[in-house]
Amino acid sequence: MSYDRAVAYDEELADRIRELVGSESDLTEKKMFGGLAFLIGGNMAVAASGQGGVLVRVDPEQSDALLATTNARLMEMRGRQMRGWLRVDPEHVRTRRQLAKWVELGTAYARSLPAKR
Repeated sequence: MSYDRAVAYDEELADRIRELVGSESDLTEKKMFGGLAFLIGGNMAVAASGQGGVLVRVDPEQSDALLATTNARLMEMRGRQMRGWLRVDPEHVRTRRQLAKWVELGTAYARSLPAKR
């Protein structure tokens, strides 16, 4: 299998996320999970995923409700589903409104966590 490692995630999607999180204080960007993650206080909020779409970190207690009412699915890592980590496919973040919903969920949760130093 061969693919271009230089463009592992959707740059346009990353720019759209950047527009929505630009006013957050203590915001950093970091390449992780094969994509570009946006962190607040060192806690991941949302990422432009290398698999397409976004990866969103939410309160694990919200996971079940979000899975039942949206098109998100749990992220899998090494075959294990991760509560509180949701994948949203590209077709569900096409509009600013669709993307903003997920970015807000992710940033609100990241803001609620103690900052990592």
